[in-house]
Amino acid sequence: MRILMIRHGDPDYEHDSLTETGKKEAALLAETAGGLHLGDCFVSPLGRAKETASYTLKKLGLKAETLDWLQEFPAKLDINDSEELQRAYPNTRKEGERFASRIVWDMMPSYYLAHPEYMDREGWKTSAVAAHSDIVSVYENVIEHFDRLLAGYGYVREGMHYRVEKANTDTITFFCHFGLTCVLLSHLINVSPFTLWHGLVLAPTSVTEITTEERERGIAMFRSQRMGDIHHLLAGGTGPSFAARFCEIYDNMEQRH
Repeated sequence: MRILMIRHGDPDYEHDSLTETGKKEAALLAETAGGLHLGDCFVSPLGRAKETASYTLKKLGLKAETLDWLQEFPAKLDINDSEELQRAYPNTRKEGERFASRIVWDMMPSYYLAHPEYMDREGWKTSAVAAHSDIVSVYENVIEHFDRLLAGYGYVREGMHYRVEKANTDTITFFCHFGLTCVLLSHLINVSPFTLWHGLVLAPTSVTEITTEERERGIAMFRSQRMGDIHHLLAGGTGPSFAARFCEIYDNMEQRH
């Protein structure tokens, strides 16, 4: 079995849509998407993902089912009662005298690297972030829906692997988001989502490909064949937009810090 995860194009987060750059990226993806053999397609309910998918679906004459759990990972963190987390997330927006709720990733590297529980497959569930957010319940809800979908294709989760009930070479494609993709990948390859949130860059419209390996009959593992592939952008004479990254060097104040 094969899974493709395609991130939306360069986002206009305020309007939940694509920027002009994002539209160009989505159009370039559509030009090469026929070679991806997308199979069954599923899309996030959010506008930026649906708009990205629309270019490819129209080009190939395909349809996609909208799945609510494919939205950007919606767990929210409240740092108001934790000085430790206020230092870990110093760029958190304020609403009056209080910090607004925020996404659970993008903590400062000095904090992340000093707390190994975030890198542990199970340890992150008892971390300070877990204690001040709904991350555990939201994560479990997402992977429950994900595993239910995979079971429908013949792969049933058992512990840390999948029992093969119906071996196949089907492909399913998700048009979704960076944070959500890291959650799904963390479950498939049995690592902490924080390791992927802080260790990967998945550029807008990049393609990540995961396939099963059934080296023992009836036992399937998932391995990545490619991660964050942007060959469609390079073939179109453009590079990735910067939306996925932080500053390469600290003194470059034109880049995201």
